[in-house]
Amino acid sequence: MTHQNRLYIIIIWALACVGSVRGQEGGSVFNFLSLPSSAHASALGGRNISLMDDDASLVLQNPALLSNVSNNSINLNFMTYMQGAKLGSAAFVREAGERGTWGASAQFLGYGKMKETTAAGEVLGDMSALDLSLGGMYSYLFNDYWSGGATGKFIYSKYASYSSVALAVDLGVNYINEESDFSTSLVLANMGGQVKAFGEQREALPFNLLWGFTKGLAHLPIRLSVTLTDLTRWSKAYYYVPGGGEPSAGRIIMNHINLGVDIIPKEQFYLSIGYNIRRANELTAAGSSHAAGLTCGAGVNIKRIKFGLAYAKYHVSVPSFTFSLGYSL
Repeated sequence: MTHQNRLYIIIIWALACVGSVRGQEGGSVFNFLSLPSSAHASALGGRNISLMDDDASLVLQNPALLSNVSNNSINLNFMTYMQGAKLGSAAFVREAGERGTWGASAQFLGYGKMKETTAAGEVLGDMSALDLSLGGMYSYLFNDYWSGGATGKFIYSKYASYSSVALAVDLGVNYINEESDFSTSLVLANMGGQVKAFGEQREALPFNLLWGFTKGLAHLPIRLSVTLTDLTRWSKAYYYVPGGGEPSAGRIIMNHINLGVDIIPKEQFYLSIGYNIRRANELTAAGSSHAAGLTCGAGVNIKRIKFGLAYAKYHVSVPSFTFSLGYSL
């Protein structure tokens, strides 16, 4: 069986699974998987699945982008999250034949030390909490325009004496037209389930169906990106309306939109700004309206070395900064 046929089988199997996950409107576990693992993606609003850049960290959001990353590339990312919590990730990409590319990835979210107490408030001592995901990726370039990819993930979480294990698959497909500087992608993320639950009842993974596109302007050094997220979740209960009441159809649609702009004055340098509409509404509802939903960042490429920095806000108390370092061996 060829690599191409294996990828076709994975895609068909995953599409068959969509019917079982599309109705999951309740809460989910392992939500650290929804946090950005790339400074560039974070600067563009937190979600970007269509940016065809030589950046190994972007493949963690869409495995179909593997085909655009240089052979033997490695990327390390670190993000300051809530107080005491740190998010990190790593990715490695290597060519596999003329049209194939494989990769490996790791993500973790450490919450630091905290006090463990009983229901009555009695302090039992210190405890730690950790989320971890390990992934194997493969993509195949079908022709000059289309590529597809898949990521298999082993997910583990441990909070004090409680732990959970899950298996998941991400699928992505990308179309790119270099002449018109246009790229569009479709991603099915976090399809799978718990092998071992925290308690007696299994909970859903944060499944996400995303579609997005990136378009470069013909006579300006600017790229525009639009990413639509959570395309299987349309329940009105998910949307905040100032002052109460039911959300309008327009507000519901807007909450699925993530916007990003890249300014590229030189090939080796970029400036990015983004706006995550849903995050802006959620932070506003939580009492933080200052720059809610806005993100920004910059990056530089120096020969084989790539460095990126991004600012975003995911919690009302503190901002988050993401640092990315890439190197092509």
